[in-house]
Amino acid sequence: MRLGFCCKYLHHDRNLKPKILKETEQPLNCRSTTVRWLNEHKPEAEEKLWDLMRHNISSIHELIKYTGSLPKPLRMCRISSPVLPVATEATWKYFWSKPDVIDYCEKHFAEVGDTARRLGVRISFHPGQFTVLASESDDIINRSIEEFEYHVSMARWMGYGKTFQDFKINVHISGRRGPQGIIDVLPRLSPEARNTLTIENEEMKWGLDDVLQLQKHVALVFDIHHHWVNCGEWISVDDDRIKRIIDSWRGVRPAMHYSQPRESLHNKVDASKLLDREDLFTQGENRATIRAHSDYYWHKPTNDWLKPFGEYFDIQCESKAKNLASAMLATEYQLIPMGSVDF
Repeated sequence: MRLGFCCKYLHHDRNLKPKILKETEQPLNCRSTTVRWLNEHKPEAEEKLWDLMRHNISSIHELIKYTGSLPKPLRMCRISSPVLPVATEATWKYFWSKPDVIDYCEKHFAEVGDTARRLGVRISFHPGQFTVLASESDDIINRSIEEFEYHVSMARWMGYGKTFQDFKINVHISGRRGPQGIIDVLPRLSPEARNTLTIENEEMKWGLDDVLQLQKHVALVFDIHHHWVNCGEWISVDDDRIKRIIDSWRGVRPAMHYSQPRESLHNKVDASKLLDREDLFTQGENRATIRAHSDYYWHKPTNDWLKPFGEYFDIQCESKAKNLASAMLATEYQLIPMGSVDF
C-alpha cells in the first residue's frame, strides 16, 4: 500500500508563527498570480511570470525530494495545477510559447521527472473543475482540451506519457454528454494525453456505473467518498465493479482517491460503524454538505474498511491536512513506525 497527498506541503508544527510557517513551507509550494494583476502591471508582467516559473518548478522539485525522503509507503503526491500560471489564458499564453521559456521548462522539468523516478515517487495531476471534456459546448470542449494538454506538456517534459498510465492526469466527466462525450473526444487528444488520462466517479452526477462504461477506453479512478456521497454504498473490495476498475489499468497498479466528510459531523454519527448517509440526511445534511473533505481521517471504521483496498491500489489521500493526514493514516495502518514522520 502507498498513500499520497495532494498539491501542498504543510509543516507539522502548526503553532509556529505565520511568518516562520510561510518561510518553511513556501520553498515546497507553488505561488500564483491573477490575470487582473498581470493586465494592470504589463511592464512587469513577463518578469513576474519568469519569477513564478522559476519558483514553481523549483518548488515541485523540492516537494518531490521531500516526498522521496519519506518511508516508501508515503512516496506519492499530486502536483498543483498552476505550476505555469495563466498558461492557457488567451491574453498571456503567448508567454509560454516563447523559445527561451520552452527551453527552460524542458530542461528543468526533465530534472524533476528524473528525481521522481530515481526516488520512486508516484506523481500526478488533477486539472480543475473547468476541464469539461464531455461538455455540450464546442467552445468549452476546445478550451478543456487545451487545459488538459497543458498538463500533458508538463508530464511530457518530465519524461512521462510514453506508455499507458506511466503518469496519471485525472478529470471528472462533468459534462452533460457523459461517458459518450469522453469517448468522442479521445481522438482529438495527443497520444501522450490518451496515455495519461484517467476518469473518476463523481459525487453528484456521473457515478461508478457511469464511468465503468469507459473501462475499455481509459483507466478509471475509484473515489470512495464520491461513491458514498452519490449513492450511500460501502462497496466491497471483492465486488466485480472493483475488479473492472483494476482491469481498466491494463496491468499498471491503479490509483484511487480517499477522503472523509468534515469533522463537524462527529456528533451526528456512530463512531463504531461505517458512516450512514441516510441517517445523516434525516439529521438535516444533504449531498452538498457531506461532500466537503475533512482535515484528517477521523472516522476509524471507514479507515478500517479502506485498508483491504491497499493490496490492489495506491491511495491518493484528499484531505485538507495534506501530508500530515497521510502520515497519520500510515501510522494507524502500521505502514510506518510511530514517530518516523512528524504530523
